[in-house]
Amino acid sequence: MNDSGGPSLNTPVVLLVFSRPEQTRRVLEQVRLARPSVLLVVADGPRLDRPGEVQACAAVRRLVEEMVDWHPRLLTNYAEKNMGLRQRVSSGLTWAFEQVDRAIILEDDCVPHPGFFRFCGKLLDLYEHDSRVGVISGGNFQPAEFACAESYYFSRYNHCWGWATWRRAWKLFDAQMQNWPLLRDSKWLEGVFPDPGHANYWSGIFEKVHRRQIDSWAYAWTFSCWSQSLLTVIPGRNLVSNIGFGEGSTHTTDASSPWSNLPAPGLEFPLRHPVCVSRNHDADDYTQRFVVEGSAQKGWRFPGFRMIAKILGK
Repeated sequence: MNDSGGPSLNTPVVLLVFSRPEQTRRVLEQVRLARPSVLLVVADGPRLDRPGEVQACAAVRRLVEEMVDWHPRLLTNYAEKNMGLRQRVSSGLTWAFEQVDRAIILEDDCVPHPGFFRFCGKLLDLYEHDSRVGVISGGNFQPAEFACAESYYFSRYNHCWGWATWRRAWKLFDAQMQNWPLLRDSKWLEGVFPDPGHANYWSGIFEKVHRRQIDSWAYAWTFSCWSQSLLTVIPGRNLVSNIGFGEGSTHTTDASSPWSNLPAPGLEFPLRHPVCVSRNHDADDYTQRFVVEGSAQKGWRFPGFRMIAKILGK
């Protein structure tokens, strides 16, 4: 915060909200401390067949008006009718990147460590023109014994509980997954994953999303990143805690999930940078085996790709 109480974070922030005022308040408290000079708020409209949702959505929008008091450039994209998960988030982020060329993106139940904003801002600057890097993530789901000599590593997994990207990367978003049939038939995923079981796992997911059997923009974003060989920056320690598990949540109803209220201890600055832009194979192998597939086997949804499903009530 600066002495005048005005904006102090130069990186724009996009906040994705829906109908959960208490969670939104806690996230906004951290955004308020960071005081971005530009804040973009995206919301879906209420579903009229859900009792109380009209009032809850209205309460969230009032909360934004009340708490955004540091006089940023405030831009809102509020849908009056419910658009659905895939269309609302896709269109909302596309709108956001028509306004700004980079942004930090937060859900309404993902509470960031204060250092998350600084981490994203510095790396958005550093890798702005590096076409190998597409996402800066705040989430780290490695085991406690995970040791990272640097402040972050590179991964194929674009965890989205608090993340950042550039307009240049979002332009590559294939919302309809139009390239999937061609890549599927070329056995593309077998080149991405040496283990055929992992390739089959993702092939099944991408096929269902392409057929709209799964209403997810986030899987489409993952497909887009992988098809363009984009890497994601993952912090050495977790920087974002999800407070949305449990009663009232659509997709993350299990409060006993290991991803619920995951501690976010933060990082030390100045950052220690990797010597080369190269994927951490061991960390990614753990993520696939124990976070992605292990969570699915236990009925938990992988955090990086659950993303905004519950905040938009899908």
